[in-house]
Amino acid sequence: MDLPVAWSLLLLVAAVWNFVIWPPFLRRIAKDDRARDADGKPTTFLRVHAILIGISLTLALAVGVLGILTLT
Repeated sequence: MDLPVAWSLLLLVAAVWNFVIWPPFLRRIAKDDRARDADGKPTTFLRVHAILIGISLTLALAVGVLGILTLT
């Protein structure tokens, strides 16, 4: 795949950024009082954030792979 090196690097930077930012955010969400109900069960707040973060990390993986593939 032909892509300028600068664009490939931008894809890699975006992937790394997402892998650095989202896991600590998920840890903060999990510690939030709204994450669990009185019985300790996960709330919709936690589930929705976990799903959104999972999607973001999946996209980061795809973008990172694309960045690597376009560098070769």
